[in-house]
Amino acid sequence: MKVKEPAAGYLTKKKIFTYQDYLDLPNDGVRYEIINGELMMVPGPTIMHQDVSGNLAYELRKFNETHKAGKVYQAPIDVLLSDENVVQPDIIFISKENFSIITKKNISGPPDLVIEIISPSTGYYDIVEKKELYERFGVKEYWIVDPIKLWVEIYILTENKFRRDQRCEKSGTIKSRVLEGFELTLGQIFGTK
Repeated sequence: MKVKEPAAGYLTKKKIFTYQDYLDLPNDGVRYEIINGELMMVPGPTIMHQDVSGNLAYELRKFNETHKAGKVYQAPIDVLLSDENVVQPDIIFISKENFSIITKKNISGPPDLVIEIISPSTGYYDIVEKKELYERFGVKEYWIVDPIKLWVEIYILTENKFRRDQRCEKSGTIKSRVLEGFELTLGQIFGTK
């Protein structure tokens, strides 16, 4: 009689992707991210997503021109949180005090403020996985923006944990804690002024 062998010995280990693997990817026009060592393809943004991203970036840059608080970047830009965590947030802000994380190739460390604009294909990652990732690596303020349901949530890092600071739906004003004095109406964000 033959005894069955356990299958565990035959299972292959899942490949852990690193920043070097990321750099070795073909330049095929597809955006990728690595979250906890897992390679993810990032779908192209919708027109609505781009409109909202443009509105937010415009308002942030306008505020920053007056206050000279730091630098604003839009995707695609590599943010290297660790060797196994490389993301391309929709919009980031880096304060002058944190400029040391800006390199010629990427952003090497957590930005002060990260904004992700969710879509049906990215919602889970933005609301759950990336939120946990940004919390773990010390992003001070995280905005999640939903251009379909017209809401914005802002999370603030307090004692190494995100706590929801604000949520606005369809109307109202949100305020940044990282960028003192920066506030926007939802109409400015979603173009529904």
